[in-house]
Amino acid sequence: MQPVRRIVPFFAIFLLFAACSQGVGGSSSTSTPAATATKAPTTVGITPTDSSSAPVVDNSPLLCPAQFTADTNCQTPRSMRVAYGVESLMQRGFTGKGQTVVDIVSFGSPTLQADTNVFDRNFYLPPITIKVLAPLGTVPFNPTNKDMNGWAGETELDVQIIHAIAPDANIVVLTSPVSETEGTIGLPEFLKLEQYAVNNHLGTIISQSWGASEVTLKDSAGQQEIQKWDAFFKQATTQQGITFFGSSGDNGSTDFTDLNATILSKQPTTSFPTDEPWVTSVGGTSLSRAGVLSFQETAWNHSGGGFSSFYSTPSYQQALPASVQQQLNHRRGVPDVSGDADPSTGLAIYLGGWQLGGGTSASAPLWAAIAAIANQMAGHALGFLNPALYKLAASSSYPQDFHDITTGNNTQDVGGTSVPGYAATQGWDPITGLGSPNAEKLIPGLIAAMKA
Repeated sequence: MQPVRRIVPFFAIFLLFAACSQGVGGSSSTSTPAATATKAPTTVGITPTDSSSAPVVDNSPLLCPAQFTADTNCQTPRSMRVAYGVESLMQRGFTGKGQTVVDIVSFGSPTLQADTNVFDRNFYLPPITIKVLAPLGTVPFNPTNKDMNGWAGETELDVQIIHAIAPDANIVVLTSPVSETEGTIGLPEFLKLEQYAVNNHLGTIISQSWGASEVTLKDSAGQQEIQKWDAFFKQATTQQGITFFGSSGDNGSTDFTDLNATILSKQPTTSFPTDEPWVTSVGGTSLSRAGVLSFQETAWNHSGGGFSSFYSTPSYQQALPASVQQQLNHRRGVPDVSGDADPSTGLAIYLGGWQLGGGTSASAPLWAAIAAIANQMAGHALGFLNPALYKLAASSSYPQDFHDITTGNNTQDVGGTSVPGYAATQGWDPITGLGSPNAEKLIPGLIAAMKA
């Protein structure tokens, strides 16, 4: 998203390679998914010839491109799949095949397909033709426009992360000719795009790496706008089987107070649509290499998190422990889950050159890709995930389904004023939610929980 915005696709440009590894917190993943594949193996980069799940032999790099400097925490598609328990599922043929993720952005990127082709060749990913639609029309791309360049980076970050984690999922990018910033600016257009996606059955998963602070939506115009969104989200999730993900933001415990996104609040706040009870809110972590075959994961200190002033505690959060209920105080807490968002531990992406991507703009599409794999395994769209996610968190399988993040906080300094944040702790917390996914356990558990 544009560099001056709340949710920024952070890009750290480096030059050499880094070894990446296996398992989070020193643990390795060994579980078997609920379904197994029986087709002959294929290699990453070669798509099976039918719609059935086929085992995949992954020979893709664990090392970042040779142009990178020595950065031991650089991630590749394969290392991220290993870290989040996706690799073993992919080897059994669960690659998101037959599923479509819809990405909502302003403007898009004129180099999206060309850059994705380079990304795919470097990491042995199957080639993908990205479908880009502009039902509201387009405006000419201006390469000197900082805002447009920011959105171009956001678009490419989203697409490359989704493709890295779910390499056989289809991706549709819907672009708006209006930049979404703060307040209601750009929100009506984005709502039209999402309605278009649902009405035209473009996909069952919608990724939203954008947002507007609650502070800028408190007026009557803001409240009227989010009421429209709330009705849309409720219908799409409960009646049409759509799964929505939203980035929790990159300003820690605070967010902007003005429409130009230049002044941060000195009071804790959060943002929309990550605060929406019908959206799965995704926060950020730092995913560091702890050895040749393991990772350590802590809370990213810029991960957006906190409590909504608009929405009350949804039913699925009301079963959280009494200590959490005191924090919630009858409010919606965000995020629900989390994933790697630290730009210093991010995925190597290609945007006219190799860079490290980050921000919760990266963790939301990560979860969208995992949802695509889950839908493939289930054989149908799972739809609204939040009740089942919290149901698993309250069960004995929680330590296997999630990587519980217990270190870090998102307190921020705004002009010398400390905006108190929240500490990562055992179980749900308002910086990493329930934690990051161990997909090989989480996905089968999620499917079973949604059947119960």
